[in-house]
Amino acid sequence: MKVQGKMFLWLGVFILAVAILYGVWAKEPAGTTALFMAFGLSVMVGYYLAFTAKRVDAMAQDDTEADVADEAGEVGFFSPHSWQPLALATGGALAFLAVAVGWWLMYFSAPVILIGIFGWVFEYYRGENQNQ
Repeated sequence: MKVQGKMFLWLGVFILAVAILYGVWAKEPAGTTALFMAFGLSVMVGYYLAFTAKRVDAMAQDDTEADVADEAGEVGFFSPHSWQPLALATGGALAFLAVAVGWWLMYFSAPVILIGIFGWVFEYYRGENQNQ
């Protein structure tokens, strides 16, 4: 985590330099404000990572002699045949299309989103995955 903290802090220094240079040359307030906000976000993330690195044990990425496989482990559990992300993506696409086309399209996207959410939450409480 020490490496990531230093990376974000150095990124913040770079963004600060770019923000000052852009503000002086362009005299455009929106872009300058956005760059200063990006500087603030980068410094916050870098400070959090550097602060957290002091409290946790050294990880494999902090060791220059470590192999890639040293940090390998369980990534997590993923549903093998889940159709619910497709339903959520379709409903989300329709919802964002409703912003551009017309709000009436939200009447069609909301049920698709709700079906996707309820299906994903209760996926293991019905069908072949149900405990008996």
